[in-house]
Amino acid sequence: MTYPETSNRAMLAQQAGRESNARTYPRSLPLAIREAQGVVVTDMDGNEYYDCLAGAGTLALGHNHPRVVEAMERVLDARRPLHTLDITTPAKERFVDALFASLPDAFADGAKVQFCSPAGTDAVEAALKLVKTATGNRSVLGFQGAYHGMTNGALALMGDTDTKAPLPGLMNDVHHLPYPNDYRCPFGVGGPEGARIASRYVENLLDDDKSGITDPAGVILEPVQGEGGSVPAPDTWLREIRRITRERDVPLIVDEIQSGLARTGEHYAFEHAEITPDVVTLSKAIGGGLPLAVVVYDESLDVWEPGAHAGTFRGNQLAMAAGEATIDHVLEHDLDDHAAAMGARLRDHLDATGDRFAAVGDVRGRGLLLGVEFVDTDADWQGAGPHAPDSEFAAAVQSECFDRGLIVELGGRASATARFLPPLVVSKPQVDEIAAIFDEAVAAVATAEGNASEVAA
Repeated sequence: MTYPETSNRAMLAQQAGRESNARTYPRSLPLAIREAQGVVVTDMDGNEYYDCLAGAGTLALGHNHPRVVEAMERVLDARRPLHTLDITTPAKERFVDALFASLPDAFADGAKVQFCSPAGTDAVEAALKLVKTATGNRSVLGFQGAYHGMTNGALALMGDTDTKAPLPGLMNDVHHLPYPNDYRCPFGVGGPEGARIASRYVENLLDDDKSGITDPAGVILEPVQGEGGSVPAPDTWLREIRRITRERDVPLIVDEIQSGLARTGEHYAFEHAEITPDVVTLSKAIGGGLPLAVVVYDESLDVWEPGAHAGTFRGNQLAMAAGEATIDHVLEHDLDDHAAAMGARLRDHLDATGDRFAAVGDVRGRGLLLGVEFVDTDADWQGAGPHAPDSEFAAAVQSECFDRGLIVELGGRASATARFLPPLVVSKPQVDEIAAIFDEAVAAVATAEGNASEVAA
């Protein structure tokens, strides 16, 4: 059965009648997309929106970038195979060349790559199997606030307890450590001292035979917690975690699924701290908008047997062609530097909004992975940070943004953080317009709540 193009309302009703109750984005972003180009999407009613969600950071070059489209068309026109399991092809070898060229030499020169099933969470599962196989250990150390995916092992590592609560039987021997967060420091200190205490906590835990934790198979972290609220780890803390894990022969897994490929102002976010991980998980941007996930790791860990990890769609040739084109374009046009500049420009605008409204508790992030956390300054709050996260204010701002032509995601504690993940090709005028819309949306919600003139301390 085919359906003619119709209105947003009709298509959303049709979707609600047939799709799972687990669907998410249509509930807060009620549109059906007709077409998309660059940073802009157009819905079925002809409304245009700046897309600062961009497939949760997947669309590094935006929608339908000519170079990516042409790469896919060449594969189709030449009647190349679309699916090859892990049998190699010229497209696959060119993708690996591009991928390794994007990584620091210190890591790439001794690295191996494993192609996984297509989602980032599959890369995390593969990484967990890899380090458990290599070390013979079973415990895995993750961090509070983390998001690594929705499959069994990845979900066990998640910081959001509400998502895990209904599910018995998640991966065992998972232990969550405090993640440095300047605004919501788990030790109530913040700043460099909070980061120092957090790293010392990890070191003591690994050395304490009364910690209750057996020798770990690995430590996994996000250099910028994405879904956790766009929280960047301090470089000093990352360097300390690398030192601590290296001295104890504990593999360090860095999850770059959302932060990778120029988004934070470096090709990979771990480069800000000048560390070399043992394992890096990648997906999203490296597929050029198509499903692709890999694990890149130090060759010393490559001890698993043939077939120890597999996945039917690890041979997605269109994604490899699109990914190669995307990586090459990022490298050739220095989009890491562009992301740093545009991120700084957007951050300045967001800081200005934060200076005007007390409901803005914190503006944070790195490059074009930014977040604005909203808070209720009047609520009774005993948790970390000065004020309670305000999910209702955040949801109202997201709605006001949408009505004005801007798509932003919510994340972080209580989903109170508006998150910005625009394509890396976003221009200065577009950044300025995005920020202006956001500022208007915050002002509209503040006015509706009767505190339009309330200025942050």
